[in-house]
Amino acid sequence: MIIIDYKDRRPIYEQVVERFQELILKGVLEPDSQLPSVRNLAMDLSINPNTIQRAYAELERQGYIYSVKGKGSFISDNNHLVQCKKDEILLEVLQLVKEAKEIGITKEIFLSKVNEGFEEEGKDD
Repeated sequence: MIIIDYKDRRPIYEQVVERFQELILKGVLEPDSQLPSVRNLAMDLSINPNTIQRAYAELERQGYIYSVKGKGSFISDNNHLVQCKKDEILLEVLQLVKEAKEIGITKEIFLSKVNEGFEEEGKDD
């Protein structure tokens, strides 16, 4: 589920946060499903429990998870989060279009690359 890349320059807790975000946004982790306990996940990953606690705190701050006192951490309803991520990606696309136009990439070339990307994605499904 979570794989730590020790060659990655980012802190381990950020890697844990990013991986959980991916799993939540892709629907692998269902809303209201329980996350592993801090202690269990720390043992599985062979890292300090404080690192997992920090990652969980960050995920909760961002709205990806919620805590229930004495029960643990659970996945939040992610519909809003998915829509926010889609909006963020579409803003990035607009920025890319602007940059592409500035350096002379035509609409046709740009769209062909977008279509190529979607076709490659379809091969994995």
